[in-house]
Amino acid sequence: MILVTGATGFIGRHLVAGLRSLEQPVRCLVRSSSRGRKLEAQGCVLAHGDMTDSESLRAACDGVGAVIHLVAVIRGRPVDFQQTMAAGTRALVDAARAAQVRRFILVSALGLAEETLELTPYYRAKWDEERTLKASGLEHVIFRPSFVFGSSGGILPTFIRLVRYSPLTPVLGPGTQRIQPIAVEDVASHLIKAVELEEARDRTFDLVGPDQVSWDELYGLIASVIGKRRRRVHIPFALARAEAALFERLPGFPFTRDQLKMLAAGDNIGDIGATEQVFGLPLQSLEEQIRRAAA
Repeated sequence: MILVTGATGFIGRHLVAGLRSLEQPVRCLVRSSSRGRKLEAQGCVLAHGDMTDSESLRAACDGVGAVIHLVAVIRGRPVDFQQTMAAGTRALVDAARAAQVRRFILVSALGLAEETLELTPYYRAKWDEERTLKASGLEHVIFRPSFVFGSSGGILPTFIRLVRYSPLTPVLGPGTQRIQPIAVEDVASHLIKAVELEEARDRTFDLVGPDQVSWDELYGLIASVIGKRRRRVHIPFALARAEAALFERLPGFPFTRDQLKMLAAGDNIGDIGATEQVFGLPLQSLEEQIRRAAA
C-alpha cells in the first residue's frame, strides 16, 4: 500500500492515475469525503485527516509500505507554512517511522539551498522538511522539481491563454532568468519509480526537463507553437511587488510577493545528469509540453 498526501492536487492527480494504472494499492489522505470521490472512483482507499492532525496521520500510515508526500502551502501566513508543511511533515515522518514504513518520498523545491532558505516562508518550510526526513533514519528519496507544466492544471495553460488572447505579453522582471520546466507526467513517472528503485535510496534529485530557457524565450516559444506574433512588455519586479501587496489575498490573483522574491532570486535550473543516470526515464521536450497544453 502506498500513501499519497496531496492526492487531489495537480501533481497528485497524475501520480494517483499512474499508480492505479499499474494496479498499485493506493491510500490517499483527504480532508473530506467530497474531495476524495474521484480518487475513490479510481479504486483508492481514503484516509480522512490533514497535516495538522497527528492522530489522523498515524492512522493513514498504518500498514503502508511507502509514503509519497506532496502537500504544500502555496500562499498564506508564515504560520500556515510552518504548521502545515514543517510541523506537519515532522508528524508524518514520526507516524511513518512508528508504522515501519519502508520508504518515504518527499517533493521539495528547486532553488532550495542554505543561501535561499530564509528568502520566503515556503523555502524555510521546505528546508525544514528535508532536514526532518534526512535525520529520521527512514529510507527516503527527495525530489526538487522546477516549474511543473501540464495540459490541465498548473500554470502553463494560463501562459498560453495570455499569449493567445492578449496583444501584449507581460513578463515579470527582465525576462532573462532561466527556467527548466518539466511535464507533470514525467514528475509522476519519477515518483512512481522511486518507490522501489534501490539506486535512488537516501538521495536528493533535481527534477527538471531537458530544456533550459529564459522567460522571454518561453513566451516566444509559446507564441511560435500557437502561431501568434506577440510583443512582450517587461514589468519591473518593484512594480509587481507593489501590486501584489495590494491584491495578493484576492482569489485568482496570479502571484504573491514571496513568489516574486523566488522568481527574482535567479535562475531556476537544475542538474539533469544525475536524475537521468539513476532513473533513465524519457522526458518531454518543452515544445512538446506546450504543444500538448495548447491542443
